[in-house]
Amino acid sequence: MQYLKPAILVCLLTILAYTAFSQPTLTVNQQRIEQRIFELAKFGKDSIGRGYRVAYTKGDIEGRNWFIDLLKKAGLEVSIDYAGNIVGKRKGKNPLLQPIAFGSHIDMVPDGGNYDGCFGSISALEIIEVLNEKSIVTEHPLEVIIFSNEEGGTVGSKAMSSGLSKERLQQISQSGLTIAEGISRIGGNPENIDDNIQKNGAFKAFLELHIEQGGILAKENTEIGVVEGIVGIKRWEVTVAGFANHAGSTSMDMRQDALLAASKFVVAVNEVITSVKGSQVGTVGKLEVEPGAYNVIPGKVVLGLEIRDLSAEKIDQLFTEIKKRAAAIAAISKTTISFELQANPSKPALTDKTLQQLINKTATALGFSTKFMQSGAGHDAQQMALLAPAGMIFIPSAGGISHSPKEFSTAADMANGANVLLQTILTLDKEQAASK
Repeated sequence: MQYLKPAILVCLLTILAYTAFSQPTLTVNQQRIEQRIFELAKFGKDSIGRGYRVAYTKGDIEGRNWFIDLLKKAGLEVSIDYAGNIVGKRKGKNPLLQPIAFGSHIDMVPDGGNYDGCFGSISALEIIEVLNEKSIVTEHPLEVIIFSNEEGGTVGSKAMSSGLSKERLQQISQSGLTIAEGISRIGGNPENIDDNIQKNGAFKAFLELHIEQGGILAKENTEIGVVEGIVGIKRWEVTVAGFANHAGSTSMDMRQDALLAASKFVVAVNEVITSVKGSQVGTVGKLEVEPGAYNVIPGKVVLGLEIRDLSAEKIDQLFTEIKKRAAAIAAISKTTISFELQANPSKPALTDKTLQQLINKTATALGFSTKFMQSGAGHDAQQMALLAPAGMIFIPSAGGISHSPKEFSTAADMANGANVLLQTILTLDKEQAASK
């Protein structure tokens, strides 16, 4: 070495240092993620092959046991909390630092798809396995959380953030069991459910990776969605009361047709929602007509109205305008239209702006196209935002289809999202540890 010129020596030392200490960019195992999507999909299939891994059912329990086994094999300390959430913990270098949490859910709607929730849960496990394979120990502890009964109204995450009332626990779930019975069945303890509530700041951050469940990313050929927030949802039962009368002997000018008024109301909802710029949506998704006979003028119609937006104020403004339109329709049709706000409205939950920027920066650095967007569907991150800074990452849903057996995301898109999650966690871990 002493005979080498200084410039050559510096060059060689640089190469040796790079070879010794540099590592290729950490990446997830794309094939493993997709394979596990298919493996999990086997649990809960009915006799004709439809997916029925509804929370608290036999299929849900079998799927949970399969997942718990994988978490244990990955070296996590696994427990089931009082709400039935599966929590897998991995120690960090500094036990005094708050955990970085990430995960989703594996329960599904009846005859649903294989990716909703499952993709985020399997990707969370994948992150742990990649870190294990590369012998990387983060500064912060890590927690993988698989929430119970997300499809029944974010039950598990709500029990962790704001709690479940006694009335909520006695509501009947899609399994036919009360929520309390279901929680007991999956290893939780509804008697101590209040002890499940975590303090604000219990986690350094919470991240959830999810399929978009809409068609925006696929339509725009964008690879990663950076979620700005999860919409609030308000629902009303709308009753249109007219007068049931003989369809043959009652002239058109003497009718109090509740269905005719309801039809005009449905159109009015669409007109009000689309009259304002933004991403708000409004839907009339339920219609019950009484008495429901060919030869009787409908005397009563019950509708279900739902409005979603990132702004609670905007939801209320839209509803006020809808009520005005309803009053005008009622006056002309000689009917009455009344509204009853339904229980458990969800408030909009904005994701943390710092995490938004970190996710976007990470995705861009990995070469992916991004879009800042809202989530029109509810997620566990909505509840976790009450406890810690929360962030969400979306990947495209083919055709914008979700809650359907045709729900699909490509293996490449799943790997892209999981890599963004992995690098976001690693960056967050280094940045937050350095700030201590």
